Amino acid sequence: MNDLNALREKGDFAALFEALVMPVHEELYKRQDFSFIETLSPGQELLLRYDYVRMQVIQGGFIQLIQNGYIDLLPPMPAMLTQVGATEMAKILDDVLRVFSLNSETLGKETTVEEFAQLYEEFREFEELDAAFERLNAETEIALVDYALRFPDEFMEL
Repeated sequence: MNDLNALREKGDFAALFEALVMPVHEELYKRQDFSFIETLSPGQELLLRYDYVRMQVIQGGFIQLIQNGYIDLLPPMPAMLTQVGATEMAKILDDVLRVFSLNSETLGKETTVEEFAQLYEEFREFEELDAAFERLNAETEIALVDYALRFPDEFMEL
């Protein structure tokens, strides 16, 4: 906890976020079973879900997240993010779920490389959602870190 407080005093929220999520990732890699998420505290679960979403969206947007099979991470996240004060990000994820729900047959099917690329042309609404996610990412990480530091017992045990 002292290391986390030192990072907070420096204002290094990105390092704080990584320090919080790293043990959860390490445990997941040991177990090699994503059902492990069900054994986590709500805070740890949110960290893991958010980090997977973050990695996918920053690399290739929500279309990549959907095509790589991570859409199931999103449904509980708007409520979880609202609880930690990240209401704008919660709204973005809710919008993503709405677009997916309306187009799940097309977005959820396996694609070739060419079909995958075509999804970016067909679903331009994700461009705005991707940009909003990236714009709000640092603010959301700070909200997660602040919440974790206020409720450390929810984040420190595995």
